[in-house]
Amino acid sequence: MALEGEKKGKVIAHRMFVDLTDGVFKVREAGRQRVLRTGQKNVHAGVVGQWTDTLNSILTPVTVAVRYNPKISGDFTTEDGKIVKRAKFVELSGGKYIFAGGIE
Repeated sequence: MALEGEKKGKVIAHRMFVDLTDGVFKVREAGRQRVLRTGQKNVHAGVVGQWTDTLNSILTPVTVAVRYNPKISGDFTTEDGKIVKRAKFVELSGGKYIFAGGIE
């Protein structure tokens, strides 16, 4: 469900965990460059996908942790350095951890 109209770009819920399908990992390079230049954090990276309530604890043996550090790379990566652009499912946990499965 893509949000359109008055709800587009607005906070519509607060949750401890958010499950997405068909996740696309995005980094705005201009925002990353601003972080590198000024040393101040700004919102310039995230995951876009289809919000779902049906996954409920999707962590499986094929799920991997995904992270983003603008000082190291302009991409989201796995712990072993593999670049992640897309994932079939994504779980965001309290805004600190990202777990993904079916990554590309």
